[in-house]
Amino acid sequence: MEENKPIDSNTGEEVKKDFSGLLGSMKKFLAELLDIRKDTDQQATIETIKADIPFKGHTSWILICSIFIASIGLNANSTAVVIGAMLISPLMGPILGMGMSLAINDIDTLRRSIKNFGVMVGLSVLTAFLFFKFFPLRDESSELLARTAFDIRDVLIAFFGGLALVIARTKKGTIASVIFGVAIATALMPPLCTVGFGLAIGNLKYAGGAMYLFTINTLFIALATFLVLKLLRFPMVRYANSARRRFIARIASLTALIVMIPTGYTFYQVFQESLFKNQANMFIKDNIKTYQFSGSGRFLENFTSMDYLSTQKSSIELVFMGDEAIPDNVIDTWNAQKLSDSKYSKLKNTELKIVQGGRDDSEEKFNFVSELYQNKKEELVTKEAQIRVLEEEVAKLSKSPINKIPFQSIVDEAKVNYENLQEIGFSSVVKTNFKTTDTIATFLVKWSDSIASDVISKDQQRLTNWLKIKLGSDNVQINAIQ
Repeated sequence: MEENKPIDSNTGEEVKKDFSGLLGSMKKFLAELLDIRKDTDQQATIETIKADIPFKGHTSWILICSIFIASIGLNANSTAVVIGAMLISPLMGPILGMGMSLAINDIDTLRRSIKNFGVMVGLSVLTAFLFFKFFPLRDESSELLARTAFDIRDVLIAFFGGLALVIARTKKGTIASVIFGVAIATALMPPLCTVGFGLAIGNLKYAGGAMYLFTINTLFIALATFLVLKLLRFPMVRYANSARRRFIARIASLTALIVMIPTGYTFYQVFQESLFKNQANMFIKDNIKTYQFSGSGRFLENFTSMDYLSTQKSSIELVFMGDEAIPDNVIDTWNAQKLSDSKYSKLKNTELKIVQGGRDDSEEKFNFVSELYQNKKEELVTKEAQIRVLEEEVAKLSKSPINKIPFQSIVDEAKVNYENLQEIGFSSVVKTNFKTTDTIATFLVKWSDSIASDVISKDQQRLTNWLKIKLGSDNVQINAIQ
């Protein structure tokens, strides 16, 4: 039997040396792979960005044409046309100019960039406003409505799009395809068109939401430009007067700080909202969608509304339809689950609103669905499935006589006209002879015990005839109860 030989210390040293060499090679490979300083042309980049800042002559007409094209594309709900407008828009020039001037302490370029940017934005909004104000077709298309709100994905797209754009700009021999791609991804033109649309129809909520989206895109593109140029150590602008140089440096640093604070706060807010919606969807999947109805109830998932408020109480609205109400103990269980489970930490102070048809009378349910359909139809133009659900609900409810029953009016008149009537109830009964199916409006009535049966029979026939006339339908049945 062979004895175990001790490991040669020289062999161990060789392994360590090889491993260290491998790590060194990998580090060198990654450094060469990711290093962008060698191919950076600092002077040419600065000159190119400055050349794109001015806004006059040809550039102004290009902007006007691109705004018109984008407005038409949004109005027609054509994604291809909107993309075309974004490709020819000159809006990106002043934004890069603002980011670059902050990075290199060039106060004159910053002033020119802000001035030209303001003129571009004003002209864009005015052009879009005039188009939507006087153009006869002003439908709220999905392309328009998509630019009235934003979430964390829009922030990330703007930031990484800005990174890609400025990196492409700094490369010797600018990569044109990247510039075109960023113009499409960051989508600066459509929000400005939507601002004009909101002003044209008098909807300040649309205009404000779209302007906020545009502002966020602008800030994060400028921030990305600032960070990349700082990382690449672009040369600072030198001023002959040392006092002026220090003053300019302070102004540039303060401006950069002012820009970075709201962008950081906005990112934090949209990140928190994203966490809230993610946990809300998880809560609905784990608790609401798994609830088993014993009757005809149904959960309308597509109409779930989530309202996130950072400083106030957030809410989740759940919509249920059908004749079956959600028991109070089930709702209490949902609220308890929301509070006790650590994976729903963002939902602890969230109000759970339950909208359910089973607790309203049938006429109110029908009115609720009809009103919801009319109010939300324009907002749901891209959600055909939701519209189909509503149409099915409206059609189903409108076919039933229960929706045509002015029950309280019938009760009031019957009480006056039939003094022997003690109780009256109503239900809708579906009946079939296996050839046709009808929904019968069935009334349950209780007559006074002190009157003769022939009087009851006569009054019941009169009541039946009156109800048929009152409801305009022969599908009426009266059952006497003891």
